[in-house]
Amino acid sequence: MATAFMGYVLPWGQMSFWGATVITNLLSAIPYLGTDLVQ
Repeated sequence: MATAFMGYVLPWGQMSFWGATVITNLLSAIPYLGTDLVQ
């Protein structure tokens, strides 16, 4: 999943920005560890 995320963000643009926003929001939803992972 991390490899797909990095490939998605590689050509940085508007779509990549919102993709990165969605992924970081998904990571922050993990109980106990999510907020530490995002920071």
